Amino acid sequence: MEKKTYNNLVVSSAPHIVSNMDTSRIMMMVILALVPSLLVSIYVFGFRVLSLTLVCVIAAVFFEWAYNKLMKRPQTVGDLSAVVTGVLIAFNVPSGLPYWIAVVGCFVAIVIIKQLFGGIGKNIANSAITARIVLFLSFATEMTTWPLPKMAVDATSTATPLGILKEGTGELPSNMDMFLGFIGGSMGEVSAIALIIGGLFLIWKKIISPIIPATFIGTVFVFAFIYYTATGTADALDMAVFHILAGGVMLGAFFMATDYVTTPLLPAGKVVFGIGCGLITMIIRLWGQYPEGVSFSILIMNCLTPLINNFFQKRMYGGAKKHEK
Repeated sequence: MEKKTYNNLVVSSAPHIVSNMDTSRIMMMVILALVPSLLVSIYVFGFRVLSLTLVCVIAAVFFEWAYNKLMKRPQTVGDLSAVVTGVLIAFNVPSGLPYWIAVVGCFVAIVIIKQLFGGIGKNIANSAITARIVLFLSFATEMTTWPLPKMAVDATSTATPLGILKEGTGELPSNMDMFLGFIGGSMGEVSAIALIIGGLFLIWKKIISPIIPATFIGTVFVFAFIYYTATGTADALDMAVFHILAGGVMLGAFFMATDYVTTPLLPAGKVVFGIGCGLITMIIRLWGQYPEGVSFSILIMNCLTPLINNFFQKRMYGGAKKHEK
């Protein structure tokens, strides 16, 4: 007897949402949102920013293509996720980083963190963040050598603002310089306004939720304000603004901590995630060995995301108490 297949009875996994916004369109929106920061970085550091970004993108796409080819899996380079990963890796490293080290970071992000866990949608941590931490721990000197901004105002040091604050030597740049982008650091750190424009664009297009960026940035601001008010070591309001403009807070809040796969699903979980990122960031900045804590905070909260999802899903869908008979 001939076996019949009823395709209309096959149901795919949730969510069942009809939309023209697929992965490639989402990734294209993210790339467009990063363009303002890329342009500012080229203006500040020169055209090596562009060449480093292109190297990272080409390496990330190649590693994804080669892995799929080797493992005889469907090609996924067309969804542009590897392109976004390459751009974000470039945004997380100094513009003067040797190309081969950047390629190592792309290999870690694409092959180890993404593909070995099953590809897009199955990685347990943000691949670009993890690659940055691996490079930082493996090539500490190269990852902390910051080129002098070519167009900076009164630039006298290649140290980042957080590095100057941690060492306690040198003069901190003004909050306005950090807002506009006339400081040392990676291209994902130099211009807060460029990253804010990109982040607001993604929120406007409903690519990301504003919950995590708002709670992340808000927690950093409030924590810093309380700390400097309590210690009296500096102007509390000025330093609270300093901490949200310095380092990778803007890049992390808008572009790294909002990853669909590695962040909580429900709004309450997103609030916890954002607050956790802000708290860990400030704890590392104020009392840790390293001047910056954004990458570590996001990675730690990525690891806690399954627990956060489990807690809030139980409370929402299975938290009702049974009535005693």
